[in-house]
This record gives sequence, C-alpha cells and structure tokens, in this order.
Amino acid sequence: MLQLPKAGRTRFQASPAKERMQSSNARITLLFALSVAGLLFSGYLSAVKFFSEVCALNEQCPYFLGYPACYFGFAMYLTMTILTAQFFLGGLTRSVALNALKVVSGAGIIFAGYFTLQELPRLFAGGLSAYVLGLPTCAYGLLVYIAIFCIAFAAHRE
Repeated sequence: MLQLPKAGRTRFQASPAKERMQSSNARITLLFALSVAGLLFSGYLSAVKFFSEVCALNEQCPYFLGYPACYFGFAMYLTMTILTAQFFLGGLTRSVALNALKVVSGAGIIFAGYFTLQELPRLFAGGLSAYVLGLPTCAYGLLVYIAIFCIAFAAHRE
C-alpha cells in the first residue's frame, strides 16, 4: 500500500530540527570564515608594521598601550579563529563558543570603533580617496567585528 508523506514534507526533506542544526552549523562556518579573513587582514597589517616599521597602505598607525592597534586586532581575530576551530574539533560546546565570540567581537567593536572615529575627520576632509581602500583599515575591522557579533548572536538564539 502506498503511503503519502505527512503534511507538506516529502520523503527526502530534512526535519525542522535537522534544518535548524544545518543552519546553525552554516552560521558557525561563516563565523570561522570571517574570523580567518580578519586574521589574514590584521596579520598583513601587523607584519608590514613589524618588519618595516611603516604602516601598511600609507595610513596613520594608531597606537594603543604603546603598540600598534593592528597587533591587538590580530590577537582578537586569532582568538576568534581558535574559538571557532575548537568548536569544530569538539573542544568547546556551541553555547560556550558563541558566548566567547560575542564577548571578543564586542570588545573588537569598541576597540575598532574608537579608532575609526578618530579617522573620521580625515575621511570627511579627503573623501574616499584619502585611503587606499576607500575607508580606514580600522573601519573594515569594525565591519567584520559587527558581522561576527550579529551572526553569533543570531546563532545563539537558535
């Protein structure tokens, strides 16, 4: 006897719980990709400053506690990359990883936001041509921190 699938679900569709888990894993994969992207970008900025003692992309080099701000950005992105990798390797629970990502990215928002605000007068005076990439590098870091925070917050609510 032929059985029909139940209300709106075909035989090959995943259950709602499985779809939520796949969506959550996709978000955490995106968090990992954003963390690695931030790590590579801040790593480039840090390496240029460390080896040449000149800021990359002909920008001013903001300092924090006597060190270039990009070093702190590198440390925060490294931390977030390790957190997401630890989740995938089973070393952290989903909740712990997402809470830690929210804390670190929240600190990154405050940190990069502070330095981005300091660059606004130059941006308004010179326009987008004042910077090689159109915006200060701290602004790009800020955007990635905001994205990580929002995605981690949404993933945690699932």
